[in-house]
Amino acid sequence: MLSRMSSLSALVELVRNVLGVFIDALSFFRLTLRLPSALAAENLFLRKQLGLYIERQKKPRRATSRIRFTLAQLAKLFEWRDALTVVKPDTLIRWHRKGFRVFWKWKSRSSGRPKVPANVRKLIIEMATHNPTWGEERIANELLLKIGIRISPRTIRRYMPEGPERPTVPSQRWMTFVRNHAKAIIAADFFVVATATFRLVYVLVIMEIGTRILHVNVTQHPTANWTLQQFRECVIGDEGYKFVIHDRDSIYSSDLDSSLLTLGLRVLRTPYRSPQANAFVSA
Repeated sequence: MLSRMSSLSALVELVRNVLGVFIDALSFFRLTLRLPSALAAENLFLRKQLGLYIERQKKPRRATSRIRFTLAQLAKLFEWRDALTVVKPDTLIRWHRKGFRVFWKWKSRSSGRPKVPANVRKLIIEMATHNPTWGEERIANELLLKIGIRISPRTIRRYMPEGPERPTVPSQRWMTFVRNHAKAIIAADFFVVATATFRLVYVLVIMEIGTRILHVNVTQHPTANWTLQQFRECVIGDEGYKFVIHDRDSIYSSDLDSSLLTLGLRVLRTPYRSPQANAFVSA
């Protein structure tokens, strides 16, 4: 409530000063239309009256911002030092410099893009903290797709914490899970090789994450049945494997995953376009 009243009073004072300067400008233009002799007579007439106050040493009231601005601007048009009586010359010069600083501060105000709102900056920090593997590109895409906020990755990089404190969550992170169950996880992936005769062959690699590569085979026409047979050749059932990681290639059909379940393997599919989720064997 107090801040609102103070801002309202500042606005009223600003309007009052602007209106006063406008009235002084109209008075100045009206005086320029008069004869020079009439202006000289009026100037001398006012000086004589002002001298009476100076002789009695009457202290004038404090000059307002509007009066300071008007005196500083009028001082540019004539030799003002002999006519100045209410303040010292250094004071008038200080008023002029202050007005000049205010003018250049207004002229040099930022005209670029508006600042990112505080709530969006806070959201960027939270996203970077809760997802330490996300970069500025991923965060920019998430903001655009999920809530429709378009921010460039370079801007997001400015607000990302350098060393975010990772929150303590009861569930394991992906890398923690892989590290804890490395001996019970196998991973599979295809990659393409061009032969000396420019023929393309598909290489399937099945790897035990904890120790070694289990199985490698090559085919020109990979199918789900062929892939399942490769798993059957290297997974007998007494090795202690519990999980198998593979991507979302169409070769890994639902029938193949169901057959892997009968071998005692729980299928872990990697997210879309996330090869780092299967980084041990990803080609």
